[in-house]
Amino acid sequence: MYKKYEMELAGRTLRVDVGRVAKQANGAVLMHYGDTTVLCTATASEKPREGIDFFPLSVEYNERMYSVGKIPGGFNKREGKASENAILTCRVIDRPMRPLFPKDYRNDVTLENLVLSVDQDCSPELTAMLGAAIATTISDIPFDGPISTTQVGLVDGEFVFNPTAEQKEISDMALTVASTREKVIMIEAGANEVPEAQMVEAIYAAHEVNQKVIAFIDTIVAECGKEKHSYESFAIPEELFAAIKEIVPPETMEEAVFTDDKQVREENIRQITDKLEEAFADNEEWLAVLGDAIYQYQKKTVRKMILKDHKRPDGRAIDQIRPLAAEVDLIPRVHGSAMFTRGQTQICNICTLAPLSEAQRLDGLDEKETTKRYMHHYNFPSYSVGETRPSRGPGRREIGHGALAERALVPVLPSETEFPYAIRTVSETFESNGSTSMASTCASCMSLMAAGVPIKAMVAGISCGLVTGDTDDDYLVLTDIQGLEDFFGDMDFKVTGTKKGITAIQMDIKIHGLTRPIVEEAIARTRQARLFIMDECMSKAIAEPRTEVGEFAPKIIQMQIDPQKIGDVVGQRGKTINAIIEQTGVKIDITDDGAVSICGTDAKSMEEAQKLIHIIVTDYEAGQVLEGHVISIKEFGAFIEFAPGKEGMVHISKISKERVNHVEDVLTLGDKVKVVCLGKDKMGRFSFSMKDVAE
Repeated sequence: MYKKYEMELAGRTLRVDVGRVAKQANGAVLMHYGDTTVLCTATASEKPREGIDFFPLSVEYNERMYSVGKIPGGFNKREGKASENAILTCRVIDRPMRPLFPKDYRNDVTLENLVLSVDQDCSPELTAMLGAAIATTISDIPFDGPISTTQVGLVDGEFVFNPTAEQKEISDMALTVASTREKVIMIEAGANEVPEAQMVEAIYAAHEVNQKVIAFIDTIVAECGKEKHSYESFAIPEELFAAIKEIVPPETMEEAVFTDDKQVREENIRQITDKLEEAFADNEEWLAVLGDAIYQYQKKTVRKMILKDHKRPDGRAIDQIRPLAAEVDLIPRVHGSAMFTRGQTQICNICTLAPLSEAQRLDGLDEKETTKRYMHHYNFPSYSVGETRPSRGPGRREIGHGALAERALVPVLPSETEFPYAIRTVSETFESNGSTSMASTCASCMSLMAAGVPIKAMVAGISCGLVTGDTDDDYLVLTDIQGLEDFFGDMDFKVTGTKKGITAIQMDIKIHGLTRPIVEEAIARTRQARLFIMDECMSKAIAEPRTEVGEFAPKIIQMQIDPQKIGDVVGQRGKTINAIIEQTGVKIDITDDGAVSICGTDAKSMEEAQKLIHIIVTDYEAGQVLEGHVISIKEFGAFIEFAPGKEGMVHISKISKERVNHVEDVLTLGDKVKVVCLGKDKMGRFSFSMKDVAE
């Protein structure tokens, strides 16, 4: 039966239609926020997937170009692979919801979000986040919801909830917070060096808004919610745990995991696994879940060591950062390079500079086509973790890590006017054992400075972890988590920033939310750590941006021309500008307001291009001396080209002080000559002379 529910959310109407469409899904809602419309569905398989030891959740966010009245570009004229924005939206929907499904649930679950229409002032991403949570909560799929999500902007020092498109343009913060009834469960942020205290206030202001939405969802669930279905549990039998502990006592497992060398630890666990497989060779049921059981045993051991004994697997103190190292200029001929190492995590970042014309074009659900001038790409090859697998291109994880490091640096980049370049940094993961995205932030910051990009402040990043006990007060926050502490811990809280404030946050957790004291301690701990990294490591490798771009980087000359003269420079079908480019070997960009950027590696060629453009846009004046080439010879004189598309005529009587009977007697095609402008003749045409050029 079709039911409609409405509430006012940040000054706009949020409407939820239940029972109107997609009735064969386990749960479905048609979401309306303003004129933004998103269909959100939750579907689960009837039976668990065999042979897996994880919960198979898939989240999709499908952008349709018709939602903004566009036909997709390209030959096919239909949507292709998911955009970067769609992938990042899938991740931000997944992160707060995944912890709320049962850990022993093995049925496939798919959350589909189809964008049908977009009101630019009502975020389709936010609408999908809310819709996915509502669809799952009212379904019969086991899920410990509801949850709600709120976006927060910072405009003129005031918090703005679910900001409009205009407010986003001028906001100093783009914060997304998801909450359960009691706790914050997900944080994602980009910010212009927002102080830590203000960020915490924004997080909990969003948490309060979330509680109003959760109360609204409760009314929907009360009327439309289905009874949760039973499922086959894949929890590890207690008898198996007991048998494992008989063969591998807790102290033996502690010795196996208590090392700072990832390879040594993995070899220790492999030996334990071989021993247990041999012991349980006759028990097929136990062998089928042995891998998961060993994982759970490691997890319990590590968590107990950290929480009760305050011992970390590599022997560090709770707030201690692993050994740091940084260097720049390790890769020759590239425009900028840097390597950052933290323990067994190592990132090499390479910076490339190019004209603004090479900025990335984004064909998305915005009203107008946009471009991205700064691009950060992250690669994670299998050798970085000692594994072998074919490379299939960047996955969702790689795209997410790259976007986080990109967001971290954007607030400190110079404006296009200050530094008219498109910028690409690429983080190559050489070694991975915990928080490569934060190492990428540090490496890319140094790479930018080495390339001569005048960033406004140094940026560093670090991740904090968490191990919780049975109560909200029983917890321990860990600085600089390694892979093992990430796998077996409850949180991966990544924060980047300058000495002034935060530029980005990404929080992943595996539990049902964080209390405010945990959030405050994690943010404070990350500030302390990133200041240490900047002062004790990064600044010693490169303290400030270089004053000039490197030898092999393109140089850019900027000039301003009258916008009315742009057509003269471009020429018919680009003939004039292409001739300048071919003649000088430079790249030329011209904006609609007449800003011209000349890009090249040879200063002489760039100056020549600038001179040619100057000639084209400057009206001839009497007494002006020009230099050009003979391009045409007539009986009455010769035509001289001063710049592509800019030419004038020298009458035969003005070629030489001596009498000239035939132009060909003095000039041939291609001759380079100097002329002086004599002004206009009786018919209003400009007249030039070779013989009147001052010696």
